[in-house]
Amino acid sequence: MGKYFSDAVEQSLRDIYYEMASGRGQEGFRRLEQASAAGDGDASCILARCLCGYQYTWEGHGFPEDDKRAVALMRRSVEQGSAVGVLLALRSGELKPHVQAKMPFASLSEAFDVVLEKAKQGEPFCQYTVGNAYFWWDFLRIQEKSRNSFASEELFRAYLRENIAKCEDWFWKAYRGGMYHAGNNLNQYYQKGDEDLILPHPEKAKEIWRTGAEKGYPPHQYLWARKLSEQERHEEAFRLYEKAAKSGETDSWFYVGLAYEEGRGVSKDCTHAARCYEKGVEKNVGCQNRLGALYFEGNGVIKDCEKGARLLLKASESGSKWGSVYLAKAYLNGFGVPKDYAKARQYLEKITWADQQANYLWGLIYTQGLGVEENLKRGVEYLQRAPGNAQAREELEKYKKNLFGKWVRKK
Repeated sequence: MGKYFSDAVEQSLRDIYYEMASGRGQEGFRRLEQASAAGDGDASCILARCLCGYQYTWEGHGFPEDDKRAVALMRRSVEQGSAVGVLLALRSGELKPHVQAKMPFASLSEAFDVVLEKAKQGEPFCQYTVGNAYFWWDFLRIQEKSRNSFASEELFRAYLRENIAKCEDWFWKAYRGGMYHAGNNLNQYYQKGDEDLILPHPEKAKEIWRTGAEKGYPPHQYLWARKLSEQERHEEAFRLYEKAAKSGETDSWFYVGLAYEEGRGVSKDCTHAARCYEKGVEKNVGCQNRLGALYFEGNGVIKDCEKGARLLLKASESGSKWGSVYLAKAYLNGFGVPKDYAKARQYLEKITWADQQANYLWGLIYTQGLGVEENLKRGVEYLQRAPGNAQAREELEKYKKNLFGKWVRKK
């Protein structure tokens, strides 16, 4: 038997949380399933968290999401006598009266004290759970308090402030012990405060992501690397992005690829950039965009407009506008997709920022009447907005103003 939980649960907590970059997340998940089926309530509640998405466990583990199963497991954990399960069920809104009636504790306070004792002894998951009870105001129900319990509004507010503030210390302990989610809550606590009871202290949040990066938490290596990039510390940022990416933080592959593509913090290598984008392309829109562009340009890969269009269309379907100029060019010329002037215009209309290539394409559309009525004046105006585009300059040489100031084609 482990020190705080069963051996199965303690090993799974290490695999899923405390040593999250070890690559043993799936192994920990299977172990929890076996322990839960054997009647381990603590395993049931942690397994339930694993099924609730990235807000509860790192998405790098690749766990399935199943809300219905998670609810059943959370309720079962209460019946199986898990004190931490009681608090997590309370936090998730699943501790309904009929569920609470089945717990083997005389009160929520008794269950809380069991978890609190383990937290005091140094168990990180319990420290995080206790921190959440204060952070999310669950202490009101645990302590059976309300506004009516106090003689004045001032006394009630003082009580709230005192209890909410306790989350800070517990979150730091849990964060340093392996619960990276505690860092997320700490950041929110410092950045936003809590209504008008706790003032924000954003200056205290500055070291959170650095601490997490040093602890080896891939999501926070990624976040700290972004801070380093903002400070133009590109070599340090690259190393952290690469560590996070290799551990399973998918979004980091975009920044690793971008570093190779642009030569920031590492030697420029578009072939290697393409390989990095490929590793994140299933989930990351940035990877879809940049890899699609490389295929359109034949930069670092064999030119393949059809593949480039597929990737950029996938990113566009997710709401990204970045690849709109490539897609407009593709539809205008039939590069990798059927020629379609209407679709070309639709993608150009998505571009709300200054883009000389887009102005060149608009210029072609109006000077050549591609799907619209020919309008040399309007087309030339667009071409003139792209002085840095060689194709636009070449196209402009085909037009001149006649004696009446009207734009005409040169003969």
